[in-house]
Amino acid sequence: MTERPATRVVLSYPRALSQWGRDQVETDRYRGYLRKVVDDLTVGREFEEFADVGCCGDSLDIRFRIERVEGGDEMGPETEIEFTTRDADHEGGWRVQSAAGPNAESGQGI
Repeated sequence: MTERPATRVVLSYPRALSQWGRDQVETDRYRGYLRKVVDDLTVGREFEEFADVGCCGDSLDIRFRIERVEGGDEMGPETEIEFTTRDADHEGGWRVQSAAGPNAESGQGI
């Protein structure tokens, strides 16, 4: 099978992800990171990646699922990445020093 870059990939993350987490994931920087590390574009496959939380903790772990792939079968530098949400639990793999941390808005407080 000849691999070719997908034109568009739709990834979902848990609806319970805080606004802070969404702000980290939905950046051009993070999309660039995903283009480099996601190598299996099987629809329905779930994988976990992290978002850096800087000095307040170690990492925020996020479970993504591949919802749709268009135009190819691998990530490429020009692959458009779109995000959507899905019903799923989200506990995050970290703790911060403040009770008003990134999970506060989602009701998933620490």
